[in-house]
Amino acid sequence: MSRSEPRDSQSPPLVADVSTAAGHEQRAVASADQAVPMLTLLSHPTATRAGERLLLEGVAAGREVSLSRNGPNFTRPGETFGQPLSDPFVSRTPLVFSPGEGGRLRLRVGEGGTRVVVDGQPLTSREFTPEELAAGVLLELSGRVVLLLHQASGEGRAPGDSLGMVGESPGLRRVREHIQRIADLHVPVLVRGETGTGKELVAQAIHRHSPRKERPFISVNLGSIPKELAAAELFGAHRGAFTGATRDREGFFRAAQGGTLFLDEVGEAPPEVQVMLLRVLETGELYPVGAHTPIKIDVRLIAATDANLEEHIREGRFKAPLLHRLSGYEIRLPPLRERREDIGMLFQHFAREELEAIGEAHRLTPRDPYAEPWLPASIAVRLLRYPWPGNIRQLRNITRQLVIGSRGQPVLQLDSRLAEELDGAGPAPKPASPPTAVARRKSTEVTGDELLSALRQHAWDLKLAADSLGIPRSSIYDLIDKHPTIRRAGTLSAEELTSCHRECAGDLDAMVQRLQVSKKALTRRLKELGLSTKSD
Repeated sequence: MSRSEPRDSQSPPLVADVSTAAGHEQRAVASADQAVPMLTLLSHPTATRAGERLLLEGVAAGREVSLSRNGPNFTRPGETFGQPLSDPFVSRTPLVFSPGEGGRLRLRVGEGGTRVVVDGQPLTSREFTPEELAAGVLLELSGRVVLLLHQASGEGRAPGDSLGMVGESPGLRRVREHIQRIADLHVPVLVRGETGTGKELVAQAIHRHSPRKERPFISVNLGSIPKELAAAELFGAHRGAFTGATRDREGFFRAAQGGTLFLDEVGEAPPEVQVMLLRVLETGELYPVGAHTPIKIDVRLIAATDANLEEHIREGRFKAPLLHRLSGYEIRLPPLRERREDIGMLFQHFAREELEAIGEAHRLTPRDPYAEPWLPASIAVRLLRYPWPGNIRQLRNITRQLVIGSRGQPVLQLDSRLAEELDGAGPAPKPASPPTAVARRKSTEVTGDELLSALRQHAWDLKLAADSLGIPRSSIYDLIDKHPTIRRAGTLSAEELTSCHRECAGDLDAMVQRLQVSKKALTRRLKELGLSTKSD
């Protein structure tokens, strides 16, 4: 990436923790029902500044607000002091934001001022509609700084505790508020959200802020447990209760006694487990498999799902009374595409983790203000325009690929595969019509070749494979059991797993391809053996 000529090169050095009148103004708290324009820093040559914000309350009050290299100050949520953009390639000649008709916002670029690019086109003036502001507008300044112009509502004050979650978008702030309201109660919680949105983080935050924080937190993914073992794994079993039960089994509920049990993918619970879960929630008692005497249990249950449980109920795959019991309080997590102002902070957070691991954390805070940004604006714009179907988990993985793939380089570089991935989806428009659903089928209609093809196509993700075949998740286990060549992770020996782990250098995806088993189930087996992996 070539460096443009600096503007007003006699500018003061990159810094200045000084407040201005405009800086004081932006720290005022917007009323809860008033939408106020805001600028959020998504990318800056000093990468650690991602997430700093400038509230344009003057525009909401009918006045102009000017933005230049030297002011006003951008601040972090909840902090008093901040600093201006300060980049020497951003001009002292200001950009002027002013109110337009019908809720529009006007942007005017002064003659000879900062180069501003929106949607790939340089502009000198433009009006943005309320709809555009609600969706968020990307402003690229001098090819070095990327800002998101969006609406804020009652966001002037940040909560004192981030609860271990990165970001300040309205959706995430609502999640934090829900956690703070419910954490100290014994009410069961149902966390809903797309895959990769951080449902387990929410469960952990609830546990950490509850009276049970000193007691166990047990996390269980029901989708990774073979259905014939699910009851024994959850509720325990007596020796001899079923074939292979050579010893008494405590079960996850008793392991979490006095603490919190987190059940992920609760929509995958087999029917008999659903009945047993309902009894525990109604009576506080459980029967281990093979037992005739109930055991009193004191466990707070937090369940999570990315499935439409109401649809499961209509199809007879989930019990309505269980849904009512699980959702004593419900928290919905927003997908990352609805949290665009958080993407810069999240990228910087994950990048720091990777840079510290390889000894290059200094790249986040360069000493030379004229140096090329470590995160080029062109890549930052790609990250912001991408719809993130895999949400935060996908962002973390792509950040890792970018950082490690650019190790030792002065700036991040996209390889052809990542460029194709980020460019292929483009922006995240709403589909003109809903995607065609796969017709529901009986599992007996699925041939062995179809099953094997679906598993390979979806990298041995049983849920995706089942959905593509149009069968319930529970049925795919039966089909796998009947297939002459497909194995389950639970049947693999410790020796075979250890050997494969060594040969694949701990690369989980490579192990899945070699062993051809469910990724989630394999992850669980590897954790049991104390083997770490290089994939989330």
